[in-house]
Amino acid sequence: MKIDILTSVSQDLTTVPTVLTINGKRYRFELDPRVTLLDLLREDLELTGTKKGCDHGQCGSCTVLLDGQRINSCLVLAVTLDGHEIVTIEGLSSEEELHPMQSAFIDHDAFQCGYCTPGQICSAIALMAEAQRGEVSAVTDLKQTGPVTLTDDEIRERMSGNICRCGAYPGIVDAVKAIARQREQSREDSGSHLSHAIQHD
Repeated sequence: MKIDILTSVSQDLTTVPTVLTINGKRYRFELDPRVTLLDLLREDLELTGTKKGCDHGQCGSCTVLLDGQRINSCLVLAVTLDGHEIVTIEGLSSEEELHPMQSAFIDHDAFQCGYCTPGQICSAIALMAEAQRGEVSAVTDLKQTGPVTLTDDEIRERMSGNICRCGAYPGIVDAVKAIARQREQSREDSGSHLSHAIQHD
């Protein structure tokens, strides 16, 4: 259920009315037009899982999902996103369980200090959808059609915008591969069950 929350981020007279849905809650803001999405999330909504690293769009620590697409929140002015939906690391899990990608990062030791991890996880979730849609990367075999197979090279290339200064890259690749395998197995199982049902109609 979406909840309307009225908040103001500036006492300046030159504010801009902006409506954003963030982690399923609908917010109405009066925003200083200079406020970035990153600062809105961290400073005003206290969603501090999204990290400020370089603040120049180079490290990926601030990655969030905008309408399902990954973006660097430090580079986007919040007022430009009026009417859009944002999901941060806090919005991925429910009270009962973690998102599968979060669990995979834990299972495969895909972090050390953890500072970059929220951005890494958001980016990893987005790349799964990109590959499923058949969006190519710099290393994709252009002869293939349909969903892109997530090889180690594909994952590394697609995650290259997210820097881990601890060097937990092998674990990150393993975590993404694990989720890719799970989804592929789920699709195969669904296809097998459908085929079995047709044969017995």
